Amino acid sequence: MASVPQKVADRIASGLKRFQPILQSAHTRDINESDTVVIVADILQYVLGFDKYSEITSEHAIRGTYCDLAIKLDGRLALLLEVKAIGLSLKDNHIKQAVDYAANQGCDWVVLTNGIRWQCYRVAFAKPITHDLVLDINLLDLIPKKQSDIAMLWLISKEGVLKSGLADYYSQREALSRFTLGALLTSDTVLELLRRELRRVSPDAKIGTDEISAVLVNEVLKREVLEGEKAAAAKRVVARAAGRVLRKVGSGDGAEPSEPPVVTPAPPVAE
Repeated sequence: MASVPQKVADRIASGLKRFQPILQSAHTRDINESDTVVIVADILQYVLGFDKYSEITSEHAIRGTYCDLAIKLDGRLALLLEVKAIGLSLKDNHIKQAVDYAANQGCDWVVLTNGIRWQCYRVAFAKPITHDLVLDINLLDLIPKKQSDIAMLWLISKEGVLKSGLADYYSQREALSRFTLGALLTSDTVLELLRRELRRVSPDAKIGTDEISAVLVNEVLKREVLEGEKAAAAKRVVARAAGRVLRKVGSGDGAEPSEPPVVTPAPPVAE
């Protein structure tokens, strides 16, 4: 994942300092949704770097209606934003309309915000359509001088979106999810490795992979990690990865796939 250029980091930090008191005042006055949209559009421009005149639009029609705001980069729909009044607490049902918009347009990313709180969701075009919360940022809690806070905002900035920062962050998070790790620990490959290591620990013990799996499932791992839709999806991902390795070996290559680059959860700010 690319580092945040200092110029971009400075813009985010100075913009955050500027808009935190504006957001606090707007919250105190309990402004309506229309006025909140105006502030959100300004944050998109002055903090996150999107051009108000060519990249931010409130006229993106979807099935005869309009989403609150949309971001278009190079003619492609990059983000859809559903904006609520600044005094309104964000709830699960608020995101449904925006996800429906995104599914209709083939857009992977949706932001639900009341100006202060920014929730970023990734839309999965499965049956049924699902969405995962990837970021949940409270702008009033951020510290402009704190590099990790700047880096988190970079993910939804123009520069971050262009460099696939959100996609990389999501991939990193999913790879380290408890469901993926649970699926890996109970996969045939890992069970066989554990069996070999246990033979080193106890050379005289005759332990099979079925026994190891039973202990992992019943005594080591939580049931929620191994059951449910997310667990099933993780198992499919692990199975596909194992299948790719087998096909690679079967094709005569025989080489193990190269290790993917290590991606940190949030990009560091360049010195």
